[in-house]
Amino acid sequence: MKQLFRFGVVQAKSCLFPLIIFSTLALTTMVEVEGVHRYDLILFICLAAQLLLILSGYETFDELKVISVFHLIGLSLELYKVHMGSWSYPAEGWTKVYGVPLYSGFMYASVVSYMCQAWRRLQLQLIHWPSTWMVILLSCAIYFNFFTHHFIYDFRWELKLITIILFVKTFIFFTVNERVYKMPLSLSFVLIGFFIWIAENIATFFGAWRYPNQQNHWELVHIGKISSWLLLVIVSFLIVAVLKHVKRNRVEESFYGEKRLG
Repeated sequence: MKQLFRFGVVQAKSCLFPLIIFSTLALTTMVEVEGVHRYDLILFICLAAQLLLILSGYETFDELKVISVFHLIGLSLELYKVHMGSWSYPAEGWTKVYGVPLYSGFMYASVVSYMCQAWRRLQLQLIHWPSTWMVILLSCAIYFNFFTHHFIYDFRWELKLITIILFVKTFIFFTVNERVYKMPLSLSFVLIGFFIWIAENIATFFGAWRYPNQQNHWELVHIGKISSWLLLVIVSFLIVAVLKHVKRNRVEESFYGEKRLG
C-alpha cells in the first residue's frame, strides 16, 4: 500500500499540467472577466502555466519541444474534426481559427506532458521494442485514420490488432522508490485511454467542447470514445518513445565517440 501511495504521488506530479487545464475549465465556468472571452482567458492561462513550468524547471526544454509538436498535431486534428461536425466550440472567442479555439491544442499537449513527466519520474525502460520503422509506420496509419475514416473504411480495429501483435512482447519497466516493476505496454495503453475518457467527461461537463448529443444538455460521453482515445494514446506514446530512442542513441554515439577519441 505504501508503494501504491508513492506511485499515486508520482502520477499526481506528472499530471500537473492536465490538472491546471481542468482547473481552468472549471474556474472559467464560474468566474468571468469583463471584456475577455472565456476561450481567450483559457488560452492565456495555459500559456502562462506553460511558461511557469519551464522557468521553474518542472518541465525541461526537451519536453517542451515534444509538447509543442503535439500542440500542432492536436490543433490540426481539431480543425478537421470541427469542420466535419464531430464536435464544436459554440462560445465566442478572439483566438478561434475556423471555429477552433487555440487553447484546444493544449488538451492534446497535456497528454504528452503527462507521458514525458511520468517517463522521467518513473525512469521508464522498454524491452523488446520493435523496429523503429514499423513503429513510425503504425503511428502514421493511426493518425491518418482519424482523417480518412470519414470517407473510407474505418481501420481502427485492425490498427488495434496490429498494435497488440507488434507489441505483444514489449514490456515497460518503471521504478517506484527504488523498486522496479513491469507492465505489458498494451495494458498501459488501455489504462491511460480509460482515464482520458474520464477526463473527457469532466472536460465536456465544464464546456471545453460539445459533441452533437450534448448541444442541449450534458450527457455522458459514449463509452465507444475510449477506442478513439486509445488510438490517440498509442500514437502519442509511440512518437514520444521514438524521440526518446533517437535521443538515447545520439547520446550513446557521442559518449562512445568521445571515449574512442580519448
